[in-house]
Amino acid sequence: MAEPHRIRPGGIERPLSERLSPSGESFAEVMRRHDEAVAAGRVLYRDPATGLSVFTSVFLADRGYCCGSGCRHCPYEPAIG
Repeated sequence: MAEPHRIRPGGIERPLSERLSPSGESFAEVMRRHDEAVAAGRVLYRDPATGLSVFTSVFLADRGYCCGSGCRHCPYEPAIG
């Protein structure tokens, strides 16, 4: 049986810096939109720079596994190897 995916410490609150740099120009706006979506119970928000839909960390955690697509707010431990 495959080992279950584990949520990393802080995985729900903040994305990996490789996927969304805290020093990036849009970090604060992205996190504001993410947190508003989570508070409203939505699974998506619109990226301010591209207009693309982005899944929230809560949705991804509730799904129960990492799909390996490099989602911005993936809460799971990064794959090794």
